[in-house]
Order: sequence, then structure tokens, then C-alpha cells
Amino acid sequence: MSNTLNIKNKIKPFNKSITVPGDKSISIRWVLLSSLANGISKSENLLKSEDVIAAIKTIRKLGIKTNFSNSMCKIYGKGIDGYKYKKNLTINAENSGTLGRLILGFLINSKEKIKLIGDKSLSKRDFQRVAAPLSKFGANFKLKNKKNLPLTVSGSPNLNSIKYVEKRGSAQCKSAVIFGGMRAEGTTIIKAKKSRNHTELLCKYLKLPIIVKSKKNYDEIKIRKVKKIKPLNYKIPSDISSSAFFIVLAALSNNSKLIIKNININTSRLGIVTILKKMGVKIKLKNKREYKGEKKADIEVKSPKKIKAINCPSKLNSGAIDEFLVIFLVAAKANGVSYFKNLEELNQKESPRLIWGERILNKMGIKTIATKNSIKIYGNPKLQITKKVVIKNYLKDHRVFMTSVIAALSFGGNWKIYNKESIKTSFPNFLDVVKKLVN
Repeated sequence: MSNTLNIKNKIKPFNKSITVPGDKSISIRWVLLSSLANGISKSENLLKSEDVIAAIKTIRKLGIKTNFSNSMCKIYGKGIDGYKYKKNLTINAENSGTLGRLILGFLINSKEKIKLIGDKSLSKRDFQRVAAPLSKFGANFKLKNKKNLPLTVSGSPNLNSIKYVEKRGSAQCKSAVIFGGMRAEGTTIIKAKKSRNHTELLCKYLKLPIIVKSKKNYDEIKIRKVKKIKPLNYKIPSDISSSAFFIVLAALSNNSKLIIKNININTSRLGIVTILKKMGVKIKLKNKREYKGEKKADIEVKSPKKIKAINCPSKLNSGAIDEFLVIFLVAAKANGVSYFKNLEELNQKESPRLIWGERILNKMGIKTIATKNSIKIYGNPKLQITKKVVIKNYLKDHRVFMTSVIAALSFGGNWKIYNKESIKTSFPNFLDVVKKLVN
């Protein structure tokens, strides 16, 4: 079976309804918290992707029994101190930054050295950003080049609470420290730049000793040592980051309408909706409801007659950090010059995404001016691609692959996109959903 995808035709106008898989951020957090619960936790619609399966493999290595069938996942938690730390244990986070960083918060009480490894892409990412605050609890970390994987962590049975300032807007760093605080004596205090808050909402729902105060530009989080976690039965809502590709496809496809059902609309994840509305895309959130601390809705998208350029406010960055690659495609069709700034976190992802965002636009024939943390995109409302476009050597970043597919379907051209298997990390049935809209 070929690992490349060839696309030669634009998509025709459509009026359809789709569903996308469970939210990856919530899926991984559910796995990790359930592994330390007292008893059996059950989940429906858990994302069956490589990143989530890596999380399940991780807790199995730590002595936790699991059962994952097509529709249901069961995790047999053994309590907050239920992990078995064997000698010479190696945990493989594969491609998942969320798993790799968050699990370290729970491993800081290990009496044995634990080695954490990842794939080629993850091994290039910055782990000092979590090792530094977690070491303040009393754990010891050794990293390759003082920054990267592989790393080893040696825990301590005597962990003390810390004060931590998170300045990047990284939910992974914040969550790792929250998890560390669950194992430490006293109250850990975190001052965090606003970012997605699934960890805090799950902790609140589980009635763990966490207090979150929302300030104008940051959140203050206090977490005390956790003695017991009750089992968590959870139906995972669908992922807005996976929805983003189809929101943009509908926006860029003339005379089209799309409904995406049962989507997590956590306010810390709605950056793409806010940004695209400012650009003139018609988006409505329908059938809103709450579920165990999270908010869900159906998203309706209609293609606009005109797309407006945007000077994107930086305050929206953290809420759209995984969606900027496809947002850039909307800017490519806008009437005018769009400007996106303070995006240094984009280059801390599976690939240097700001660089790849510009590269895809340039291959499409769109003029850009970029710095290490910003990009100006000179939109062309009449853009029609007729040439051949090849996308490869992008560290198998799933979002680069899926963005390229949406670009090909939206603007035409003869596209050859390599590393089709990259979607397995987050959205294994992505191409099946595409086929539903194309046919």
C-alpha cells in the first residue's frame, strides 16, 4: 500500500454532516488520571490513535491493567500509589509531547530510574521546560544535550510543593506541574499564562484539591497532595483540532455548508472559531450543552462570499496553537495582507510548523514575509493552483499532511503528499472523512 497521496481535483460544493474522533488532549489526560484512580474507569469514544495507544502502553508498563475494544476502554486503577516502578524501565512516548511531558509529573516519586524516549520528532523537542520545574519538587533529571530525549528521571519519596510561573502558554508544562503537585506535600502554586484547561476541569470534576482563579492575563492554580482519585466514566467529546481541517475546507469551498457534531468547545480551544469569524467565515455553535465540566456543541460552517484579511491578536494564539497551519490557508484566500505574530511556540511542535506553514503557502504561489515568530500572508482571493506541488520531509507531522490535503482540495493543482501514515498519531480515519465529503 502506497504511503503517498496524490490529489488532482478540487472538491465540489457540498452540504453535509460529519463526525470526527474523540479529543486527543482529553483522551490522554483521561488515561493518565484513570490509571491512578481507585477502581475501574470506563471511557467511550476514546481516540484510537497512536498517541493515545502510547499512553495506554505506558500505564501498562507501570503495572496498570487495561482493556481497549472498539467502543469502550476500561482502566483498572490501583490508586494514587498504584504504579509499579521496575528496574531499568523504559517508557516510549513515541510521537506524543502531551504524553511525554505529562507522565513525568506522575513519575517524580519513583524510587527507580526511569528512561523516557520518543521518536525522531519528539526527540528534537524541548523537555527541559518540564524537567526544570519538576526537579524543584525533589526529582532528578538527566537529559540529552540538557534539553532533549532520551532523558532519565529519578524520583524521590520526599517531594515538597513548589511555586511555578508558566510564561509560554504551554498547557503541557502547566499540566505536568499540576500532576507533580498531586504527589507533593503542601500546596503547589502555579501562575500560568492562559492555555487549554482540560487538566484543571478534569481535576475539578473529580473533586481533587485544586483551586483555579482566573485573572485577566493568567490563571492562578493551587493544588495539594492527592490521597485518592475516584474512577472516571467519561464519553470523550470530539476534537475541535480535528474539526479544524473541515471547518477550513467548508470555508474555502464556494457555496458549501458543513455541520460537525458533538465537538468539545472548551473556551481555551475556540481560537480558530474566533479568528475565522473575524475573517468573515460564517460559523455557528448549535445545540450547546455541558458534560462533566466541559462544553460541547455542533459546529455549523458556511462558506463566505469574501474572506477578510486579519491582524491576528496575540491573545488568541494559545487557543488556536494547533490550528494555525489551516488558518494560514484561509489567509491565503483573503482580500489583503494578514499578519500573525508571537508564534514562537509553533516551532516547538512535531515539526517547525511556522516554517512549514510558510513553505506550503510559497509552494501554492502565495507571497509571505516571515520572521522566527511571525508571518505576513499576502492573500489572493482568485488563487487557482495548476502546477505540481510536492510535500515531503516534514518529520511526519500529522498536521502538515492534513493541511496539505485541505490545500489541494481547496485550491486545485497536482499534489503529491508523502508520509500518509503520519495521521495515525491523531486522526487515523481522516481520509475516510475526506472521502465522505468528496463523494
